[in-house]
Amino acid sequence: MKLDLNITGDGAPIIFVHGSASDYRTWDQPRDFFSSAFRVVTYSRRYHWPNAPIADGAEYSMRDHVDDLKQVIESVSYDGATLIGSSYGAYLALVLSIEAPSLVKRMVLAEPPVIPLYTSFPPKPHEIIALLLTRPATGLSIVKFVATGLAPAKAAVKRGDMDAALSIFARAVLGKKMFEKMPEERLKQARANFSRAELVGENVMMKINPRDVRGIDVPTLLVTGEQSPRIFHVLT
Repeated sequence: MKLDLNITGDGAPIIFVHGSASDYRTWDQPRDFFSSAFRVVTYSRRYHWPNAPIADGAEYSMRDHVDDLKQVIESVSYDGATLIGSSYGAYLALVLSIEAPSLVKRMVLAEPPVIPLYTSFPPKPHEIIALLLTRPATGLSIVKFVATGLAPAKAAVKRGDMDAALSIFARAVLGKKMFEKMPEERLKQARANFSRAELVGENVMMKINPRDVRGIDVPTLLVTGEQSPRIFHVLT
């Protein structure tokens, strides 16, 4: 899929990859800062504004988004780029660094939701039991995230209440205080990009192997917010 790229500045390329319920506008402030010294690339992932929304019944697949990111890198650089990803976008960058390490020079990953390192997504009961026995803090955090965030958000989507689904999901991902402080402009962006398919699809997340993650040898900075929900402190 051909995606429109926003490119500013000159120098080594930095590609920003946004998360869920977002688009390229998420990066307006860091784009302006980094473009004084780098060639900054921002783009909206497929199905995110201003791209056409996903069709009814179509599958929201992480595989597609990883392949899109690979094409973005290859279109702006012949020897790789720095990737800065947030949330789902950070997970995409992580997967690509495993699959095509020559394309990634370094990464900044802000709270990648790496639940598939430990369980299926959504988790199966027997996986949770095993995780609670071996990694209780991780297991409890995932259980809480699913029970108070993912499951009720999916239920709201299925009954057609997208506003409620967004509120539930965003509170689980950002934390209650951060969601309530979200500027109206950012909330509008979230509403414009929050889709049923991304929340309930079966292929939204890809399984990754802990051994492959340990094998990543590009410089990588993991970022977690001080007031972010506990699950991200445990996962990263």
